[in-house]
Amino acid sequence: MTQSLSKLEQLVGAKLVERRASGSYLNANGDLFYRRVVRFLTQFERALTQFGVEGGAAGAKGVAARLLRSQVRALIAIVEQGSFPLAAQALNLSPATLQRAARDLESNVRKSLFYRTAAGTIPTPDGIELGRRLKLCLQEIDWGVQELAAAQGGTTAPIVVGAMPLGGSVLLASMLEDFMARAPNAQVVIRNESAVEMVKSLRAGDVDFVVGLLPREDADDLDTLALAHTPYSIVARKGHPLACRDHVTLEDLGHHDWLIGAPGSSRRACFDHLFASGRPAHAPIATSALAVIRPLLSGSDRLTLMTSYELHHEGQGLAAIAYGPISPVPVIGVTTRANWLPTRLHADFIDMIRDHVENELTARPRIAELEPA
Repeated sequence: MTQSLSKLEQLVGAKLVERRASGSYLNANGDLFYRRVVRFLTQFERALTQFGVEGGAAGAKGVAARLLRSQVRALIAIVEQGSFPLAAQALNLSPATLQRAARDLESNVRKSLFYRTAAGTIPTPDGIELGRRLKLCLQEIDWGVQELAAAQGGTTAPIVVGAMPLGGSVLLASMLEDFMARAPNAQVVIRNESAVEMVKSLRAGDVDFVVGLLPREDADDLDTLALAHTPYSIVARKGHPLACRDHVTLEDLGHHDWLIGAPGSSRRACFDHLFASGRPAHAPIATSALAVIRPLLSGSDRLTLMTSYELHHEGQGLAAIAYGPISPVPVIGVTTRANWLPTRLHADFIDMIRDHVENELTARPRIAELEPA
């Protein structure tokens, strides 16, 4: 036991126990790391139980004790890379070594994880889900090591933030300077994808949390922190034929081409709802990239939907059309995986986002459309 504990301390780079004549006791670092280990074990056994190993929860404990790190890493790599050859390359292993680890894993869980196709051997749907869950389990250990490093003044791995199109990117851009000034040693990676892909990345553990418009539908595996209601406005270039009118009808809106969001996005759902009772407007271009939207609006009579927050921060040269109110009203906020335990740095980042939005609500009352959630 003493040798194992000493080896663990070497691996994590921190002393975890206080050694006394009466025995060894967890110190502050030990308490910090212990909660991550408990979460790792609990989630690991739950993942095996949900996968359907024999014996249910009791059987999962036995299976968990038999699995090797190499077997778990093999499954995660195969799921992420999509094939055995690419997974072997990513892990810097020979194909034979990877195949042996995959076979041993199947033998331990006593269920098929892979099947052969004309294109090669790929993971089953249950195997993909198990790989996703096990990846999230391993993140608990990674974050535990990061917390120990931070406690000792060392560097930590980057915070990986998912930015929803438009709103998420705008909000992050407005507060990142303040965060970096407060945490100069922090590293932040911003990932931009469509709303649908961003939620997939969150569930897969490829991003730590997502900033932007909250999902329109509740999900058991996701938690949300609502920050502010930010209604949509119909937006066009300044000087647009509709911009000078006090009253605009749905028929007027239908006479112009539109820029809309991708399928599954809040922006697209709002557009569909807007024209649900009448003839749909012509909308040949779907994009959420502000770098594309602004020049297309500025050089034409096209219309689009932007939230009040986006229009305030990124609406140079644009104007809201006198039409509304428009429903449904989206909410900007932070989306995380359910039961996620943030590191101190994660928590500080999210707290700063919340404070930033609250300051906007207080300091800029003229933005009447931005209301507390």
